[in-house]
Amino acid sequence: MSQPLKVIVGSKNPVKINAAKCIFSMYFPECDIDCQGVNAPSGVPDQPIGEEQTRIGAQNRVNYCKEHYQAHYYVAMEGGAEQFSYGAATFAYVVIDNAVNQVVGRSSNLPLPQILYNALLNGAELGNVMDKAFNTTNIKQQGGAIGLLTNNHATRESTYTQALTLAMAPFLHSALYCQTN
Repeated sequence: MSQPLKVIVGSKNPVKINAAKCIFSMYFPECDIDCQGVNAPSGVPDQPIGEEQTRIGAQNRVNYCKEHYQAHYYVAMEGGAEQFSYGAATFAYVVIDNAVNQVVGRSSNLPLPQILYNALLNGAELGNVMDKAFNTTNIKQQGGAIGLLTNNHATRESTYTQALTLAMAPFLHSALYCQTN
């Protein structure tokens, strides 16, 4: 019988829950993964602007989960956008915590059309902006802006999965990451 591994995700969004379950199933194939999503406040605007605000939102979600739930791992993902020197882009921060270590990771950038980024600056949320631009409904719980803008060659879930895969490295090789010289 496989041993249980409990993972709490700081969101009820099925895309985020599925990404977390995928990662923990991959890294812990001998375990029965109990992956649950919970409502966890980000403490930042619904549409974070800037890397700092986005990272803080993910960390706040994980810290809330640690304070209110018992699990082996706590995970949060927060999507944000920023105007970089080379153009507007959307990205996500991910945080994984096992009550001993907290690791912050980040996805790659998806270039955003300037007109869509400007709508975010006016207070709109990216999912709603994309739904309007592409005539979709609730795209943020499906392929997301990433799916729409890449013709579904990448999705919101695939981006979270990649970022979480990379953020697991310090948990897999903790002795190496503890060394300083």
